[in-house]
Amino acid sequence: MAETKTVNLDVRPLPPWERHSKIFSLFDSLSVGESLVITNDHDPRPLHYQFMHERTGKFEWDSQELKPYEWQATIKRIAP
Repeated sequence: MAETKTVNLDVRPLPPWERHSKIFSLFDSLSVGESLVITNDHDPRPLHYQFMHERTGKFEWDSQELKPYEWQATIKRIAP
């Protein structure tokens, strides 16, 4: 059985105005079943809301705070 691809992206070094476009671009390049794991310096809730609006039914979302100023969100593509 083949391993499912996971793309890791630490957005903390990126300027805030580039983060969401980079994340959406990488997500859009994923095949069904693949995941994007982002690391951020704050709760990615606004990004989650944007995904719910712009990619309805195409993803599964899981996020957690690892430590202060370090959040991780896993965004799995579930539909084309």
